[in-house]
Amino acid sequence: MVQGRRLTERFGRYGFKMAVVLCMLFIIMPLLLVCWLSVFSNTIMSMPPQGYSLKWYGEMLRQPQFISGLVNSALIAAGATVGGLVLTLPASFALARLRFRGRDTVLQFLMLPLIVPAIVIGSALYMMFVAVEISTGVPLTGSIWGLTIGHILLTIPWSVRLVTANLIGVNPAIEEAALSLGATPFVTAMKITLPNIWPGLVAAALFSFVISFSNLEVSMFLVSAGETTLPIAVLQYLQWKIDPTVAAISVLQIVVVGTGLMLTNRFISLTKAV
Repeated sequence: MVQGRRLTERFGRYGFKMAVVLCMLFIIMPLLLVCWLSVFSNTIMSMPPQGYSLKWYGEMLRQPQFISGLVNSALIAAGATVGGLVLTLPASFALARLRFRGRDTVLQFLMLPLIVPAIVIGSALYMMFVAVEISTGVPLTGSIWGLTIGHILLTIPWSVRLVTANLIGVNPAIEEAALSLGATPFVTAMKITLPNIWPGLVAAALFSFVISFSNLEVSMFLVSAGETTLPIAVLQYLQWKIDPTVAAISVLQIVVVGTGLMLTNRFISLTKAV
């Protein structure tokens, strides 16, 4: 009886490990397929490939719309990340440290960009920017600043959730001790609280950057004719051509995001931050 139970537990462990491996393969398979397609030598992607070549990576660098789109996406994502953190830090402190009526409602309101479809957010922002431009003359539509403001809206839920979760995990007694020793609330926040939630800040910045960098729907409504982001440049390229150049660009994005994750995890454990 005992031997049969041990055999059952052993098969259960093996079955669980096999299920985990299959799930990981299912998740990683699209990434591996994109990397494989990027080295096809034939112009039209078909199976089986005629051969393998790295020429599409050189072709990617010869496309000016991809280079300008990459630069614009990086600048907008960096601005949206900083702007989102600056706006959500006070909100996170209020949600984590204060007890007031409607606290949960405020939190759910800040999480709305995760619920509302991005294409709805993009169209609503476009109409609002047009109305503001007509009323004030401030050129928001088709500008980098307007696009950055739209992307800040997308980063707010990630920053609020991650920073608030880390603030709740900080022992308030540490802050109270600093205040009792004469530190001002601002000094306490800067020298006591922020160092304790540093992993959450890094995780919030990382996820915000990735969300902004890869956004397509909101950017389609807010970009101008002369400016574009990398996802839009890829979409426009696919309207005229389908070749492994797009796969090469995707591999570049995978490398950038993966490198950022690994470097971040090297110094700050993302499992603890998230």
